[in-house]
Amino acid sequence: MPKWSPCKRQDFIKRLRKLGFDGPYAGSRHEFMLFNNHRLTIPSNSEYSPSQLRFMLREVEMILDRQIMLQEWKSLR
Repeated sequence: MPKWSPCKRQDFIKRLRKLGFDGPYAGSRHEFMLFNNHRLTIPSNSEYSPSQLRFMLREVEMILDRQIMLQEWKSLR
């Protein structure tokens, strides 16, 4: 069974754009991306661990109101 793997920050941003997010835009401490009226903070780490990635994707899932499966996430390259 495939597992979640670390993700580079730029790859994360590219995949969010494919999901319909705009940005990133400069914020006070972190950059953020927008989806309609929702704002998603993007940490400044150069790479996200699998646990940090899943934490952020849960927030993305709440914004999109649907689940993002591993297979879909990997296909967004």
